[in-house]
Amino acid sequence: MKKPAIIFLISILTATAIYARPIGGINMPDTLKAEKETLVLNGAGIRNKFFVDVYVSGLYLKAKNNNARAILNADEAMAVRLHITSSIINGERMAKATNEGFEKSTNGNTAPLRTRIDQFIAVFNSGIKVNDVYDIIYIPGEGIKVYKNGTYKSTTKGLDMKKALFGIWIGAKPPQADMKKAMLGL
Repeated sequence: MKKPAIIFLISILTATAIYARPIGGINMPDTLKAEKETLVLNGAGIRNKFFVDVYVSGLYLKAKNNNARAILNADEAMAVRLHITSSIINGERMAKATNEGFEKSTNGNTAPLRTRIDQFIAVFNSGIKVNDVYDIIYIPGEGIKVYKNGTYKSTTKGLDMKKALFGIWIGAKPPQADMKKAMLGL
């Protein structure tokens, strides 16, 4: 092996080891690229359902912040990464759970967002399997961009949609209070 190749390999292995935080057996990167922004891992938690860990979620912000209201209202780049950890999650179950999350996040007022909610949820129609990774990235002025395993899937517009979507995890009625606290870094 040539010297540049060895140096390159060592730098990749070192970067992976230094810039990942294990959460529930999943290495969540300390940073996430959101177009021109580099976001930092604010916190990460585990979603449990029926005593099974179904996914690990990480909240990425421009700077660490544990104020959920400020995060939800901020019109700045941010992201949620979902790393699927169980085969009990499939596209249909994820769509149903996401719809329920929007209901709670909006206090039942999903009508103004319904078309965009349906557009967002459509990303789960291609199926979900263990170790799929969804990066849900909000870019001001552009919307919520969804990437599945690094491949772009869709964009859903609107700050109001971002507030409702991120409210699923860090709003007043999250699916799990301990996951919300972990994502807020508390």
